[in-house]
Parts: sequence; structure tokens; C-alpha cells
Amino acid sequence: MKVILREDIQKLGYKDDVVEVKNGYGRNYLIPQGLATIATSSSLKVLEENIKQTQRKQAQVIADAKALLKTLEGLKLSIGTKAGSNGKIFGSVTTIQIAQALKDAGHDVDRRKISIPGDIKELGEYKAKINLHRGIEAEIDIDVIAE
Repeated sequence: MKVILREDIQKLGYKDDVVEVKNGYGRNYLIPQGLATIATSSSLKVLEENIKQTQRKQAQVIADAKALLKTLEGLKLSIGTKAGSNGKIFGSVTTIQIAQALKDAGHDVDRRKISIPGDIKELGEYKAKINLHRGIEAEIDIDVIAE
């Protein structure tokens, strides 16, 4: 039985893939759970059109991500925080504070796309990665200073 996947399914395929599965797996699990639809000639035509539209939208998203990547290259943020005399800060610097500093610099980035290695609990310089799109990552320098 051929089905069109509606979601990514591990070890089977990705969304919008046409895959061959056993009849029982398709009829008893994939289709009732809403994970797939039967691949008929009309549904395949609809799938082709959806893929074309998605590719146009993705091209624009990728172009925007690359433009943002160019503006973020070489960016150095300074984040002020309260710190003790030995250089340890009270609490830690989180992705929320990094996202706010980016917003203050004129770049609106979702905090969930920012990743920092480990915890930032001392003053100093660190690097953070921003996942702009699949395969497009920016790396920025962060300077944690005492207020």
C-alpha cells in the first residue's frame, strides 16, 4: 500500500514522502492516527502542488535567513549583569537575556533558536550559536561584564 506521510516518522520517512507500507500498518495505525493518507492519483497531484508552493515559501525563508546571517557575522554583544568581586555572577546568563540583547541591537531572534555551550556563570567572553534555518547557523560573541 502506498501512503503519503503527513508528518516525519522515524525510520519510515519525512513529511510529504510517498512510501510503501504493509496494508495493516497503513490502515490500522498510520491513517487512523492522521500520520498518513492513501496515495491516490488525485492526492498525488495535490501533493505536487503543495510541494511547489512550499518550495517557493522556503526559498524566501532561506533568503531571509542568509541575509540575517550576514548581519550577525562579527557581532559582539555585551551583557551586563550583577557579579561578585571574584568574577562570579549571581545566577546565570540565559538565552532570554541574549535574545533581549539581540533585540536591543536591532535583530529579532527567537530565544529557542539560540544555544550556548554549558552555563554562563562567570564574567568573560563566550560564543553562542543561533540556528536561523536548517543548515544555516550564525555564531556570535558574547561579552559578559559586571554592571
